[in-house]
Order: sequence, then structure tokens, then C-alpha cells
Amino acid sequence: MAFNLRNTTVDRRRLSAEDRASYRPQQRQMALARAQQRRGQLAWNENREQRTREARPGSGGFTGGIGIQQQRLREEGAKLARAEQLRNEGSIYVEDPN
Repeated sequence: MAFNLRNTTVDRRRLSAEDRASYRPQQRQMALARAQQRRGQLAWNENREQRTREARPGSGGFTGGIGIQQQRLREEGAKLARAEQLRNEGSIYVEDPN
């Protein structure tokens, strides 16, 4: 596979004896392998199924968060308190004095 890299093979016949002794073709091969791996990973990430929904707390759903729930509970408590104030203090049935 050609990856348009600039680390092509080296003609060791044209190297000096010192350079020929220090030349390590494994480094080039490892760099090529890393480049292939990186490009493969990038291609896989580009083609994989993307997440379409964020799974963070408070990011959506039917409720608007804890603040709305607290406000609703305050309103319900206020309605109950008002209903208790409006109740008759005496009994509902009044006995007929006759």
C-alpha cells in the first residue's frame, strides 16, 4: 500500500560504509506501519455510526430539570395550603333544631 510517504526505501549501495552500518530499515517499516494504522483508524472513525443523542444529565427529555420539578412541587404545596384554609371549621352537617 502506498501512503504517499517520503520514507521510501533507501538504496544502500549508494551509502557510505559508516551510513550503511548505522542504517536501520526497521525504523522505516515501523513508521510505515504506524501511518497505516493511523489512516485505518481515521477511516474507521469517519465511517462508524455517529452518536445522535447526547447522554448527559439535563440534556433533554420530558422534564426541564430539577428546577422545574421543584417549582411544580412548591405550587402544589401552596394549593394544598390554600385548600386547607378555605375549609369549614365546623361540621358539614347541621342538625335541624326541630
